[in-house]
Amino acid sequence: MDLNAVKWFVATVQAGSLSASATRLDVPLSTLSRRLRGLEQQLNVQLMERTHQGISLTDAGARLYEYAARGIETLDEAELLTRSDQAQLKGCLRLSIPPAFEAWWRLLDAFQRRHPQIQLLVYSTERRVDLLADGIDVALRIGEIVHDAMVARKLLTYRHILVAAPVLLQRSPAIRVPSDLHTLPCAVWSTDSRTPAVWKLGEEHVTPSARILTNDYLQLRNLAIAGQYVTELPAFLALDAIEQGTLSPLLASYPMPPQYVNLLYPSQRHPSSLVRAYIDFCAENALHYVKGGQPVTRPAR
Repeated sequence: MDLNAVKWFVATVQAGSLSASATRLDVPLSTLSRRLRGLEQQLNVQLMERTHQGISLTDAGARLYEYAARGIETLDEAELLTRSDQAQLKGCLRLSIPPAFEAWWRLLDAFQRRHPQIQLLVYSTERRVDLLADGIDVALRIGEIVHDAMVARKLLTYRHILVAAPVLLQRSPAIRVPSDLHTLPCAVWSTDSRTPAVWKLGEEHVTPSARILTNDYLQLRNLAIAGQYVTELPAFLALDAIEQGTLSPLLASYPMPPQYVNLLYPSQRHPSSLVRAYIDFCAENALHYVKGGQPVTRPAR
């Protein structure tokens, strides 16, 4: 089997089309098409079909890609290590994390200090990115993960907490039970004003009368510190302000549900040395950087 043709086949699948693959490989489109046809003739099977969207793999093509992609990534990794005098990790690691996850930026800084030759490309977005289509190596996701095409490594749990500035609480009635929240102005994390936000507090559910809705937790923290609103924050965004006395926690005996921090990567790819190094580092150090985090009782890979 022509190994170079197999590499070009894998690159074409990952690029999504022959033209995009030819551009990435810096080869003429006609040369790429000829080599892929030659590979199909050598194997005596059709591997892909052209579509309006790009290419579509046949069953045989999907099987070849599944195994060939792993082998080529392993070969590339071996070449990288061989070329490096001290076998140091080098290359670009493409990551996705949610906005306002301040703790993770501190963790990424520590990761780069340990691996100074790894370049990080960090895509911060609330959108659920398509790891394969967007070229993301590892995504940080919050919540339970159910995705057959992905591997999820559950790292830790944390909870959101309700907070308000002491100045707001001093001029308001005491907050002893969830229903007392209706006496205070609230700011709520939301992306849809048509769907009322609900705070689950212990076994009770409260629909706050939101004066402002935003999908920016940092802005919610600023509004709360300014004494304008009660709001809900991830614990790691609130604990410093609580320690400094600019925010006070509310209704601690009515805990909000746990949130799960996961690292997600494609299951059909054999994880590269960069991906493994990043995931292992996060597993070892996440609790140190995420204030209020708790270990997962049964870590999932």
